[in-house]
Amino acid sequence: MSILSTCGCGIDVHAHVVPASFPRYMGAAVPADWPSMTDANPCHKHVMMAGRVYRTVSDRCWDVEKRVADMEEMGLRLQAISPMPELLSYWMDPAAADDLLRYINDQMAEMVAHAGGRLVALGALPLQDIDRAIAELRRLKHELGFAGIEIGSNVNGKPIGSPDFGGLFAEVEKLDMAVFVHALRPAGMDRLIGPAQLQQVLAYPTDIGLAAASVITSNLLLRRPGLRIAFSHGGGTLASLLPRLQEGYQVFPVLQESIQEAPVAQARRLYYDALVYDDATLLHLIAKFGATQIMLGTDYPFAFHDHTPVARAASAIANEATRNLVIRDNARRFLGTGERVSP
Repeated sequence: MSILSTCGCGIDVHAHVVPASFPRYMGAAVPADWPSMTDANPCHKHVMMAGRVYRTVSDRCWDVEKRVADMEEMGLRLQAISPMPELLSYWMDPAAADDLLRYINDQMAEMVAHAGGRLVALGALPLQDIDRAIAELRRLKHELGFAGIEIGSNVNGKPIGSPDFGGLFAEVEKLDMAVFVHALRPAGMDRLIGPAQLQQVLAYPTDIGLAAASVITSNLLLRRPGLRIAFSHGGGTLASLLPRLQEGYQVFPVLQESIQEAPVAQARRLYYDALVYDDATLLHLIAKFGATQIMLGTDYPFAFHDHTPVARAASAIANEATRNLVIRDNARRFLGTGERVSP
């Protein structure tokens, strides 16, 4: 197990990027949330949005050499990079968001090109405009060679299971690309008491759980069985919501009419990262969702990330075959870099 924990074979599906700089907005009026960078402490910059510091980030957000060196220490062979979620910019004018996200996607493509095969990319789309989103999706696939996309847990409050996104998911399935769902501007912030960081700690998992539930209750994967979609933070609250959803499905005829396959079965068609910071919770996810559906995720390089993902999984999981699935093989299947097997 100690050899495996430092094997350098792990694959991380949840890691973020912030470009070292952002372009100037070329339109007449700069959108309020158009990001910019200002210098901070050595090796750090402030991400500015709406005239305030949104987050202070380190150069590991854009420095490929430092990122790859950290991956060595973390036991990782490959990392899937995606934008810091707030950069998805669904609340921005569609044309402006399209310009910004194309720039960010191009920056990620450059990082992948300079990483010597150690990085793959999950790009961003302006989901407030499905036609623009599909156009950028095709560019990501055909011009940039991305493995997939990152999407928010909701789009301006609209759940991802909404029929409005049916055309997008049809194209994703056709292009054989992965979808990674990250919490974004979660519901319930008015119910939290305490510092702003509670958004990441408590509200993110709640919104991810509701996003995953919307995929189940909308029967998305029954319509799109080839879609590979993963949820951050272990699927958030879904593992706890699922028994209640399953019981309701069995009790209420109206749920049986609208949900076309048992919720527990649909949940085992989805993927989830292992970013739960607890051995017992990780083992619970494996038991609940299946050993073939859980993958490493770190939230690198932000402060609230897992520094030892491979060692943590190796310590928690006694079965060697299951360890290998979680540490590398499931992610290869999800990202399209390995053999497909049925859940």
